[in-house]
Amino acid sequence: MNAAGALFARHALLPEGWRHDVLLEWDAHGDLAAATPDAPAPAGVERATYVVPGMVNLHSHAFQRALGGLTERAGDGQDSFWTWRALMYRFANRISPDQVEAIAAQLYAECLRHGYTAVCEFHYLHRAPDGAPYAAPAEMALRIARAAQAGGIGLTLLPVLYAWAGFQDMPLRPEQRRFRSDPDQVLDIVAALEPLRGPQLEAGAAPHSLRAASSAQLRALAQGLPAGRPLHIHVAEQQAEVAQCLDATGRRPVEYLMEQVAVDARWCLVHATHLADHEVGMLAASGAVAGLCPTTEANLGDGLFPLEPYLQAGGRFGIGSDSHVSHSPVEELRWLEYGQRLVLQRRNIAVDGRQRDVAAFLWTQALAGGAQAAGRRVGQLRVGHRADLLVLDDLHPNLDGADTGEVLGRFLFCGNDNLVRDVLAGGRWAVRGGRHVDQDGIARRYAAAMRELRAA
Repeated sequence: MNAAGALFARHALLPEGWRHDVLLEWDAHGDLAAATPDAPAPAGVERATYVVPGMVNLHSHAFQRALGGLTERAGDGQDSFWTWRALMYRFANRISPDQVEAIAAQLYAECLRHGYTAVCEFHYLHRAPDGAPYAAPAEMALRIARAAQAGGIGLTLLPVLYAWAGFQDMPLRPEQRRFRSDPDQVLDIVAALEPLRGPQLEAGAAPHSLRAASSAQLRALAQGLPAGRPLHIHVAEQQAEVAQCLDATGRRPVEYLMEQVAVDARWCLVHATHLADHEVGMLAASGAVAGLCPTTEANLGDGLFPLEPYLQAGGRFGIGSDSHVSHSPVEELRWLEYGQRLVLQRRNIAVDGRQRDVAAFLWTQALAGGAQAAGRRVGQLRVGHRADLLVLDDLHPNLDGADTGEVLGRFLFCGNDNLVRDVLAGGRWAVRGGRHVDQDGIARRYAAAMRELRAA
C-alpha cells in the first residue's frame, strides 16, 4: 500500500450499499484512493466494525452557538421567530473577531463529535459592531476559516449579501449594520478567500433572503460568482415573510425567486417551509436542494416542510443545524421524520419506491443533498471523494452484534447516546474515542470567550 492512511472495515456503507471486509485507503491530500470490498485484512492496519460516510451540515450560523439556551424565557407578549431575532441581533452586535473564532471552533468540534464532517457556513457578520469595515474586509470570514481548520472540519464558506431590512428596499436598521453588504463587497470577500480554496475549503455566496436582497442584486451576485460555486438563500421560512413577499411582488417567495434568477443545482433553498403545492413541484424540478433544519425550525416555531409531496416529486434535501440548538445529524434526521409523523398521523414517511428503510433513506439522501449544497466531493466512500467517515461504536449495546440492515435504524432511532466513536475528516482523525483531538484546548478558548461576553 502507498496510501497515507488506511482503515479496514468489517462493514462499510459504500455507494452501492453495505459491503463487507472493505479496505479504505486515503492519500496525503485526504482523498480516498481505494475502497475495496471483500479484501483480506492487511497486517498493521487499524480495524473497525461499522463505517459510514460523514454527514454534511448544509446550514450554519456559527456565532449563534453561544446563544443556545439563552432565549427560552417568555416575554410579555407572544414569542415568535421575530422576537427571537431581536435578541439574536443584540447578541450579534457584541461579538469580536477573536470570540467568533473561538465560538466557531467549539461548534465545529461538537459537530465533528456527533458525525458532521463538513459544514456550510452562512456568514453575515462582515463588519465591526459600529458598522465600520474591518481593515481587511474578509476579516470575519477568515476567522471562520481558521476555526474550521483548527477543528478539522471541511468548510463551504458562504459570505452573505445583506443590503435591505425588508421588501421594497427598506433601509437597514441600526442593529443590522454589521451585516451590510452589496454584491461587489460579497464578491470581494469571495476573491479574498481564493488562496484558501482547496480540498477542505470551498467558497460560494448567499443572498440572505428575498427581503434582504433586491432582484437585481440577486442576479448580479449569481452572475458574478465563479461558475459552479454554491449559492444558498433563506426562503419562505415564516408565514409573515410569505405575506410580505405577496404584498410586495404579487408572488409567493419560491415562485418569485424562480422568476428572478435561474435556480438550478448549485442553489440551496434553506428552510422553504411554507410552500404552495405548485412551489413544491417547482423546487423539486429545479434540481436545487431544500436545506432543512428541523431542530432550529422547531425551536423558532417556523413550521414543518412538506416532505412527503416533495419526495414524491423527486426533490432533493439535506440537513443543517442552523442556530445550533442541536449539533447532531441524528437529531435533525429523527425530527425530520417525526415531524411528518405527527402531522400525517402515520409512520415511516421518508421512503421511496426503491428504499423502504427510513433510516437508510434519510442518511443517504441527506448525504447526497448535503454534498451538492457544499459544492465539494463529499458524502460517499468513493475513490476521489474526501476521506470523511464515521466509525460507529460497535461495543455499545445498541450496535453490539447488529446486522448491517439494522445499523442505521439503531443509529438514528434508538436512544440518545452518541454512537459516533471515531471521525476521519479529510484524511485526518478529528475524533478518537468520542473526544475531539483538541477538545480541551478548544473548550478553554470558548469558555474564555463566553466569560468576556458575559462581562461586556
